[in-house]
Amino acid sequence: MQNRKYLIGGGLILAAVIYLVISSTKANAQYFLTVDELLARKDEMVGRQVRLSGAVIGDTIQYNPDDLELRFMIAHVPGDLDEVESEGGLAAVLAAAVRDPNRNRIEVVYYGPKPDLLRNEAQAILTGTLGEDGVFYADELLLKCPTRYEAAEPQAADGR
Repeated sequence: MQNRKYLIGGGLILAAVIYLVISSTKANAQYFLTVDELLARKDEMVGRQVRLSGAVIGDTIQYNPDDLELRFMIAHVPGDLDEVESEGGLAAVLAAAVRDPNRNRIEVVYYGPKPDLLRNEAQAILTGTLGEDGVFYADELLLKCPTRYEAAEPQAADGR
C-alpha cells in the first residue's frame, strides 16, 4: 500500500516535469526562414518570433543616430547549403542576391547602434517579428562580412 503511494507520487512528478519541458520548448521555438519563405507565409507569421536570413542591400541602409533607428532591405538568399555551393559559394550567392532586382526583398527596422559589419552584400541573420505593415522588426542583428567567404589567394611556395 505504501509503495503504491510512492509510485503514484513519483508518476505525478514525472508527468509534471515532462509537461514543463514540452511547454517551454514550444514557447521558445523559433522559425528560421528565408525571405521567400517568410513572404509566402506572411499572414500566418505576423507577430510571431522568427529568425530570418538574407543579403543586405547596401544602398538602402539608413541610420538615424538620434533615435538609433536603422532601416535597410535584405534580399532572398537560398537556405539550402547544397544550392548555395552549386551557385558558387556564399559570397557569390550574396552578391547575386543584391544585384538581382527580381529577388524578393523585405524592409528591416532595428533599434540600436549601427554595426560595423553592416555593408552591401553582408549576410544578415535577424531575430524579430514581422509587422502587419510588412516590415520586419528585428530585436537581434547578426552580420557576416561577405569578404570572409571569398576564396583566399593561393600563395606561391617560393614566397613571391
